[in-house]
Amino acid sequence: MEVNEYLVIAMFVTFTLFLFTGFPVAWVLGGIGVIFAGVGYLGDTYLDTATGLDYLTLGLVVNRIYKIMDNWVLVALPMFIFMGLMLDKSGVAERMMKAMQELFGPVRGGLAVTVTLIGIILAASTGIIGASVVLLGLLSLPAMTAQNYHRPLALGTIAGAGTLGILIPPSIMLVIMADQLGLSVGDLFMGAVFPGLILGSLYVVFILVYAYFRPQAAPLAEDRRPIDWGLILEVLKTILPPAFLILSVLGSIFAGITTPTEASGVGALGATLLALYNKKLNLGVIKDVVEGTYKTTAYIFAIFLGATCFSLVLRELGGDELIEATLTGLPFGPYGVVAFILLIVFLLGFVLDWIEITLIILPLLAPVVTALGIDVPGYGVVDNPELVWFVMLVAVSLQTSFLTPPVGFALFYLKGVCPVDVKLSEIYRGVVPFIILQLIGLLLVAMFPALVTWLPAIAYK
Repeated sequence: MEVNEYLVIAMFVTFTLFLFTGFPVAWVLGGIGVIFAGVGYLGDTYLDTATGLDYLTLGLVVNRIYKIMDNWVLVALPMFIFMGLMLDKSGVAERMMKAMQELFGPVRGGLAVTVTLIGIILAASTGIIGASVVLLGLLSLPAMTAQNYHRPLALGTIAGAGTLGILIPPSIMLVIMADQLGLSVGDLFMGAVFPGLILGSLYVVFILVYAYFRPQAAPLAEDRRPIDWGLILEVLKTILPPAFLILSVLGSIFAGITTPTEASGVGALGATLLALYNKKLNLGVIKDVVEGTYKTTAYIFAIFLGATCFSLVLRELGGDELIEATLTGLPFGPYGVVAFILLIVFLLGFVLDWIEITLIILPLLAPVVTALGIDVPGYGVVDNPELVWFVMLVAVSLQTSFLTPPVGFALFYLKGVCPVDVKLSEIYRGVVPFIILQLIGLLLVAMFPALVTWLPAIAYK
């Protein structure tokens, strides 16, 4: 191997080792980029190597940072984060939980179905896994415990429903993926609709079937309210406001009325009005939401800056060509290579957040997928349909890894809000069926790419 190839491998090894030191990931990424730029420069100067790295390499980082800060697509990030946090404080989820719990009361497993449906609505409202899992855990676990639900079923339902936030639009992960790969945010949002709904439907069907064959695991509530028009009207009053907000955001994007950035502003304003409507808006709430938005946005953009430095040095060393040559040389065939890539992404999801994977790994893997020549229908409308399909596969794989023991992020979010008597082993047992369901969903998306590309193609015809 050449010197550059050794340096590329050394960069990845160093990054992996520093992850376990506890240093912030953003500083690790940027620091490693600077260090290896220096190593390359000193090698070229004193050892007569030919890495091509010098102080001008780091100078290019400034231009890239400027482009990041000048990118209007990324303005949507703080707006969608603000929207999700404001909805978290608005009391919408609590009202929906109470109303829908009574609506599904006569159905065995109805409370778990309610949690799943609210998880879908929260996913389309917040797009933040941590917020969804924590909120669902705080709201639904006491109710499911009081109704004597089998604890692993209750815990698995909460974790599974909470992770839908990474996939169902408007997901902030899809916004960043679109920016990194040069794809349309609207294409990714529309492409994620069917995969997200398929996963949610698989959850609901599993819960109903499981409750039918094991009725003691999901007992009916003793004080069930009869279904009447008053109850239906009450449910509609709680569901319609957030549903209208979601339709306003996604519908305006899909109809071409607004850009994703403009729609994010509509969503932030709508969430604020919804909190005002529910009489939850006050200075304390505004302060908490603004601070939360600031911290989350700063965290994401700090990783942006560090990853920019890391990836620039890596590309200057020829790391993208090395990775592409290695993966395309595998004797697995095109779909086998995609499966191998998804396995890598799945394993990385145990130790890295989706932000690092999206900013570092995804741009390196995208050219490999394009070079494989997989025929994904774009119907003459969708640009780079193979990448849109690949992004959905990566999103579902990450969602699965966040649920998978022993180090799935969602499991620890949930454990953090559970009573002390809830064991981590019970959470592990509970998520196993939902991991299997997500793998089934991943297989369906892999086998039928039209599930991803058909809706964007129809919308833009």
